Amino acid sequence: MSTEAPLGNAEGGLHHNTLAIFIDLYTMVRTMAKETTVEKKAPVKGATKAKSPQNDGTFAVIATGGKQYKVKEGQKIKIEKIIGEYKEGDSLTFDQVLLVDNGEVIIGVPTIVGAKVEAKLQKIGRNPKVTVIKYKQKSRYFKKNGHRQPYFEVEITGIK
Repeated sequence: MSTEAPLGNAEGGLHHNTLAIFIDLYTMVRTMAKETTVEKKAPVKGATKAKSPQNDGTFAVIATGGKQYKVKEGQKIKIEKIIGEYKEGDSLTFDQVLLVDNGEVIIGVPTIVGAKVEAKLQKIGRNPKVTVIKYKQKSRYFKKNGHRQPYFEVEITGIK
């Protein structure tokens, strides 16, 4: 016969030795969790500043056309067409700057007041055609539509 205590007794419960092992395990896990807990600070209202973990150069996050873009000076990006009369070579200014990192991080709530990103319009174009087909079998229903989304290609000239 084995001298080890079984995991369960006749009543379906655990023996006191097994229960003591589980309690020891539980307290050990709890103390390890307490040691690795990181304190969370309350959020500050308004723009907040923090040290940047790495400095790869100045960048900003802007919002335009319902999307957000991370931009650097000299970078070319495709954005949604902006309403208005524009031609290639025009300069654009984006006022909705959400974040700027120039050695220290500045976060806007929701935007940074006075911050601007300047860009030059390089190209006005349209993306390749997207074909949309609606079809219902056995009812002679077939609709086919095509769509080309316009875009602006801009080069970022400055982050202020």
